[in-house]
Amino acid sequence: LDREQPVLPMMPGMPERRTHSYVRHGTTSLFAALDVASGFVIGKCYKRHRAAEFLDFLKQIDAQVPHGLDIHIVMDNYATHKTAAIRTWLARRPHYHVHFTPTSASWINQVERWFAELTRKQLRRGVHTSTSQLEADIRAFIQRHNENPKPYRWTKSADDILASVKRFCQKAEQSLCHEI
Repeated sequence: LDREQPVLPMMPGMPERRTHSYVRHGTTSLFAALDVASGFVIGKCYKRHRAAEFLDFLKQIDAQVPHGLDIHIVMDNYATHKTAAIRTWLARRPHYHVHFTPTSASWINQVERWFAELTRKQLRRGVHTSTSQLEADIRAFIQRHNENPKPYRWTKSADDILASVKRFCQKAEQSLCHEI
């Protein structure tokens, strides 16, 4: 995105300011794979987001991951991930295990945390006047990230998360009962 006006920086007592309007100079599709054990990221930008590009990305993963390892792919239910070509390619590789996140549960997928970091640290304040400039910034971010990769860690246990969900459900149920 290219802002119609320059971003005004923070000053004492004044937050950063930017216009809501922008000029779009094109888009790109980023496929990324996160090694949850090490934090290393494999990523590649494509002009389109079709099964052909996803298959090419799977081949890139296959070429970079040491042979003999089981590969677990956690991804959303996007149709691109479920075509016959993708299913056939995966069926020939029994060491690939596919897991789909439920609708609205992409937060479970740790690569989404990495996408948020990419957005916050590289893209949100950036100005890109072309897709090639955007893709160069994404590649540079991946390279910098991989120089010192760190795995993401859950800060709460499953029991803590389930207890929080239970408390939310109880509060929601109480507020619904008061409305009736």
